[in-house]
Amino acid sequence: MRKFSVLATLCALVFTLPAQSQAPSTSNKPIRVVIVGLVHGHVKGFLAVLPKNPAAQLVGIVEPNTELAHQYAEKYHLDASLFSTDLEKTLTTKHPDAVLVYTTIQDHRRIIEAAARHNISSMVEKPLSTTMEDALAIRRAAREHHVNVLVNYETTWYSSNAEAIHEADAGNLGALRKVVVHDGHEGPKEIGVGPEWLPWLTDPVQNGAGALFDFGCYGADLMTVLMHGKAPVSVTAVTQTDKPGTYPRVEDDATVILHYPGTQTVLMPSWNWPFARKDMEVYGATGYLITVGPDAVRTRYKGEKADSQRTAPPLPSDQHDSLGYLAAVLHGQIKPQGDLSSLDTNMVVMQILDAARTSAKTGRTVELKPLPQ
Repeated sequence: MRKFSVLATLCALVFTLPAQSQAPSTSNKPIRVVIVGLVHGHVKGFLAVLPKNPAAQLVGIVEPNTELAHQYAEKYHLDASLFSTDLEKTLTTKHPDAVLVYTTIQDHRRIIEAAARHNISSMVEKPLSTTMEDALAIRRAAREHHVNVLVNYETTWYSSNAEAIHEADAGNLGALRKVVVHDGHEGPKEIGVGPEWLPWLTDPVQNGAGALFDFGCYGADLMTVLMHGKAPVSVTAVTQTDKPGTYPRVEDDATVILHYPGTQTVLMPSWNWPFARKDMEVYGATGYLITVGPDAVRTRYKGEKADSQRTAPPLPSDQHDSLGYLAAVLHGQIKPQGDLSSLDTNMVVMQILDAARTSAKTGRTVELKPLPQ
C-alpha cells in the first residue's frame, strides 16, 4: 500500500496543496461555501443533501440568469438574500472558504482564477477543464495564490473503487495487465437533462467534447491513481455519433486505449448504454477485481475456481462525500496528494482527454510528453 491513505484516494475532488504546510485543525466548524453557477445539473443533488450535511454552510449563490435562480430558490426554499449576479461582490462580501463551481466546463478557469485572487479555494465538477491551456492556467493560479483546487467525481465516493485501488496497491492482483472502465448512460437528452444544461453539455467548446469528456474522465481519473500518477505512453481514441439527429455537434460514443509499459487500459465512455453504468474491471497477473455498483466487488484470485462477491469496506465519515472531504482538507486534516481528487492527478486526466480528442480527430495515436512544470 502507498504511504498516503488509500481511502483518501477515493475522494473525487481535485486539489493543490498550499505551499506551506499547516498544522491539522481540530475544528468542526462548518466551512463557508458559495455556489457559482446553476447550469450544471449536478447542483441539484448538492442542494438536496446540503441541509443535512454539517460540514458546510451555504452563504451565497452566484447565477447571472435571474429566472433560473428564481426557479432554484422556489424549488429548494432558498432565501433571496443568498443570490447575486456579481461574482466579485459575492467573494468580497460573503468571505467564503471555497467556491463550488456548477458552471459550464469552459468557465472553470475563469471562476477558479477569480476565487484564487481572493485566496479562496475551489471545487469544480468533473472534468477539470476543456483544454490543456486552461488546465495549466488553473495550476498556475493555484500555486501562485496557495489555494486548493478540487475536482468532484461521483465515483470518488464509491467504496468499490477504493477497494479496487487497495487490492491493486497491496499487490493482491499481481502486476496490472489490463483495466477496462465503462461509464455513461442512455444519453443526456434521453434521461431528461434540463434546458439550462443540455445546450452546453452537447457543445464541443463549452464542454470540450461530448461523451468522450463527459464520461471518459472517470476512467482516466481512476487509472491515473492506479498507475501512481504516471501518464500513459500513448493514447489512441475512436469516436462516433450513433444519434446524429440528437447530437449533431459532438460524439456520443468513444473507445480510448491507454498504453502504459506492461499495462493496457480501455475506456468506454458512451451516451448509448441501455442503462446508466459506472464500473471497472481490473486484471492482474494473479487475480482480478470487478466493481459492482458503488459498494460491492467481485474477485477471483489465482488458484480459486470461481468468483466471490463481497461488500467493500465503507469510507471514513470525513471521506464519503464531497463536502466532508472538502472540509477536512480546508481544516488541514487531509492532504490530498496523488489521489482521485488531487490537482496533480487531474492534470494527467486532462492530458489523456486532450490526447484522446486529438487522436479521434486525426486518426492517429498520440504520444504523451511530460507536462511543463
